[in-house]
Order: sequence, then structure tokens, then C-alpha cells
Amino acid sequence: MIEWWNSLEPAMKVLWAVTLSASLVFVIQTVMTFLGAAGDSDFDINSDIDTGGGDIADGSMDAGAAPDAGGSDVEHPSTGMNLLTFRNFINFLIGFGWTAILLKDSVPLLGVRMLIAIVVGVALVALVMLLFKWLTSMQESGTINVYKSAVDCQGTVYLTIPGERSGEGKVQITINNSVREYAAVTDGPALKTGTRIRVVDVVSANTLLVEEINSVII
Repeated sequence: MIEWWNSLEPAMKVLWAVTLSASLVFVIQTVMTFLGAAGDSDFDINSDIDTGGGDIADGSMDAGAAPDAGGSDVEHPSTGMNLLTFRNFINFLIGFGWTAILLKDSVPLLGVRMLIAIVVGVALVALVMLLFKWLTSMQESGTINVYKSAVDCQGTVYLTIPGERSGEGKVQITINNSVREYAAVTDGPALKTGTRIRVVDVVSANTLLVEEINSVII
């Protein structure tokens, strides 16, 4: 190994060092990306104390009812979507470096070899950018638009909602055939855990305005 390294020209040593370093960084980036995706599990720890009625809703952990406590899917940064990023720089170095190394013997002309290496590096960057764009579009296609879908949906109070918009509680509603959890406020009196509610309006992407569903007595 040492003899092989010493036999290389200075330019090839630099090329090998840059290419191997870029490859190592790429592997680390890939592992961290997958670990980050796996770590996006939905663990939401909440506690609520209703001092008005002495009702204490115990702390709870929700794992998987919704992508996050606000009901919206976790949005991953569109890494790779911008041309001038560190990730794209690494991808270019990988494509350029390995191409230049592999073509050293089959393409003796340095200028031609460098041109092919540059084209491969740019092509790899473009391919990765298209991949991230596709993944982003797949994520967005599964995201619920709460502003369009939540109003008039029904559900139950999960954590007591203080009255007169004096604070937030939480509700679980059925939206687009799936149960989701959102923060919620109400204009009326406090709504205790288990109360049936209807969504009146959407305050924000994470917060709903709800009211109690009054039972109709005939």
C-alpha cells in the first residue's frame, strides 16, 4: 500500500486524497440523513392541569397518531435543491474524482479526461438534485392541508381546553380518514377531556378553533 502510494504522481496523490475524503464525507452525510429520518418518530409528551374543576389530565405520550403535535407532517429541509450547497460540492467531487481516477489508463489525454470527469461530476449533482426534488414532491403529496380539510371535522378533546381562548388544549379529530392531533382553543367555556367537538375555524396550521357538539334532545 505504501509502495503504491509512493509510486503515484503528486497530482494523483492530491486527486486520491480529495476523492477519498469526499467519499467519506458522503458516507457520513448519508448515514446521518437516514438516522435523522428514523429519529423523526412522533413522541409528544404533554400534561394539563384543570384548576377550575380539580380535574388533572395525566401526562401522555403519543407515538404515531400524527407526524407532529400540530398535525402537520415533518418538513425536511430541501437539502440538495439549491445548486451551491456543501452536499452538492461533495457530490461533484465524488463524480469528478472517481471518474478521473478510473479513466487514467484508458484516456491518456489529460484535457479529455478532465472534461469527462467534470461532465460526470455535474451529472451526479443534477441526479441528486432531481432525487431530492422527487422525494420532496412525494412528501408534499401526503401532507394534509389543514386549512382546506379541518373545518367541520369532528373529534374529541384530548387535553382540557381553557375557556374564552385563555389557553390551548388538544383535540383528536378525524381528517381525511385518519386521526390527527392538533392544539385547540375555544370561544366558549372550558372543554374537558373526552368532550365531543367540531372544528369551527383554523387559527393556524397548528391550532384549531373548536366548539362543543351539543346533543340534540327530542
